[in-house]
Amino acid sequence: MAKAADKAGRSSVWLDGKAQRRRGGGQPSGLDRARIIEVTVRLLDAEGLAKFSMRRLAGELNVTAMSVYWYVDTKDDLLELALDEVMGEMRLPEAEADEDWRDQVGALAREYRGLLVRHPWVSQLVGTYLNLGPNNVAYSSAVQRVVRRAGLPANRLTSTISAVFQFVYGYGTLEGHLSTRAAAAGMTLDEYFQEAMSMATESSQAADLIRDSQEMMAARGGDTVAEMLERDFEYALELLIAGIEAMVAREANS
Repeated sequence: MAKAADKAGRSSVWLDGKAQRRRGGGQPSGLDRARIIEVTVRLLDAEGLAKFSMRRLAGELNVTAMSVYWYVDTKDDLLELALDEVMGEMRLPEAEADEDWRDQVGALAREYRGLLVRHPWVSQLVGTYLNLGPNNVAYSSAVQRVVRRAGLPANRLTSTISAVFQFVYGYGTLEGHLSTRAAAAGMTLDEYFQEAMSMATESSQAADLIRDSQEMMAARGGDTVAEMLERDFEYALELLIAGIEAMVAREANS
């Protein structure tokens, strides 16, 4: 029972100085932690989380698996480092920027969506680790700072953040999975979507649903799957921001 509890509550690589620690002499020439993280991200992007291993990483680096452990203690530590590394790709609004909070919420949401689509493995790791790295802390701080500017009381902030960014997480995760499956099938996104729809129409149970869905998609507009996804995302985000505005007005009048 104690071992299970320890595993569930594992420490973060960002605690106890683990993210900066190096072992004593004997490190392989030409190898450093930055290089290890860079190749880890590239492998995760290309092959996914399920196929990633320290042995696979060592082969890509052309070193022994034990060589990697000069720089990271465990695979979990490395994945947490890789997660924070890509979090740093997101552009954040300046703290003193003279910009409407609505525009800043939208910008942060789009950055997060883009990250999830570029790196589909990220959605599998978010929540698995404590995410105490500097890039994630910077992003989370920016989100809180911007949402506070909307004018909601403190007891409504976490719900508001969840409404927007859990939506983005779900949307970006599904979009990333769709892109991954299309690539695995050797198809473009449009080719994969058309084949999936064609197969679905062959099911008598799904025929009515597919027909109704096709009508909605035609009404939505867009010549490609990417355009359809973009229009849906932007309108849904607009709805969420309008909802925040409505709740701010309701709080003000209560």
